[in-house]
Amino acid sequence: MMMIHKPSQNLRLGNCVRSISRLHCQSVSFQSPSSVAGTPRQFHARATEFLQTSDPDLTKSQQTVREAISKICSRFPDEYWRTRDESKKFPSELHSALARDGWLGICMPSRYGGSDLGISEASIMMQTIAESGAGMTGASAVHINIFGLEPVVKFGTEEQKERFLIPLIKGEERACFGVTEPNTGLDTLRLQSSATRDGDYYVLRGSKIWISTAQVAEKILILTRTTPLDKVKKPSQGLSLFYTDLDRTQVEVKEIPKMGRAAVDSNTLFFDGWQVPKEDMIGEENNGFKIIMQGMNAERILIGAEALGLAFAALRRAAIYASERAVFGRPIGQNQGIQHPLADSWMNLEAARLMICQAARLYDQGYASGEYANAAKYLAAEAAFRACERAVMTHGGMGYAKEYHVERYLREVFIPRIAPVSREMILNYIGERILGLPKSY
Repeated sequence: MMMIHKPSQNLRLGNCVRSISRLHCQSVSFQSPSSVAGTPRQFHARATEFLQTSDPDLTKSQQTVREAISKICSRFPDEYWRTRDESKKFPSELHSALARDGWLGICMPSRYGGSDLGISEASIMMQTIAESGAGMTGASAVHINIFGLEPVVKFGTEEQKERFLIPLIKGEERACFGVTEPNTGLDTLRLQSSATRDGDYYVLRGSKIWISTAQVAEKILILTRTTPLDKVKKPSQGLSLFYTDLDRTQVEVKEIPKMGRAAVDSNTLFFDGWQVPKEDMIGEENNGFKIIMQGMNAERILIGAEALGLAFAALRRAAIYASERAVFGRPIGQNQGIQHPLADSWMNLEAARLMICQAARLYDQGYASGEYANAAKYLAAEAAFRACERAVMTHGGMGYAKEYHVERYLREVFIPRIAPVSREMILNYIGERILGLPKSY
């Protein structure tokens, strides 16, 4: 990875907000009218900086990641992401830029081209991408690189690691993640897609849904049932994991029109007679569920970090607009009806950010239980939703206009509330595992 110099701290608000889209400034000073003294009062406003790096709790490695990713993301302003959203074109330029500087393997072993860093650093990376204005679109473009091949790292053979990890980290191959099915949803243990051994191949039949990036991916990490449900002692048995070519001659990939994040596709996959080489099975047959669970807590932490980034971007725009927009002879941000909800959002986002830091630190130390990862994802998603909604309302009618970008943020912030696990299932988990309450489903 290239060395990054700390960006200049000298840009001022006056150079940025005349065109509200140009927010790539590192520090701002507001001039707040004083009706008593009649003179402007200047103050520093950290939450309106573009990708500020002054969070006092960041470690040296986290700060290095933050600054390096900020430099890359500064080349992709909000207008880039609005154009991608409208054209529904995958952000390959960001993907390539991150790959070129070695960031796609941030959590991967260095012997395969990765950086050997932890989820603590990866969460900062994903927050920063989203916070740049890229939102869930930019984060989703590289999301699977960060955690998705953890099963290959931990359970793959040396040959598989060489074959699979190196091209993914270099950006030469893109991957997608196939677990969810139309008829099972979050009930992963009752997957209906099957894989049957036939000589040197497994023949896969079934369907998957909500598979991100399947339109552009060359590879897929897919979970299927190799032993029927009625022939296993526990539903968690009989599932197997494959990482293989997404062969479009054998798999129908149908895109799902959706509310937001149009530049990163979501799809339904249909396959019947799909031949997958036995060498592409990860780990032992029938042990796939245990293997795939290795990355679930990491994914929740990263999704939470992405939600935070999106929300901080929305809050930044709302605060700047509220200081600029004058109605009845005064900035609307001087009104407590505007100011207090935004202040409340900052506090809730910071609380969620600290929970994500805690969950990531525990994960990196080997803590395997899921309460902190689940809670961090839940709190970040809820706080992010409120922040994005308030950003739209702060802008008033202009919040509904694409020019100001916050409507795009609001459309995308539903994703972390829904995926990869719903808020209700997280509440169930905490109720049952932490509070000792009876299982409710």
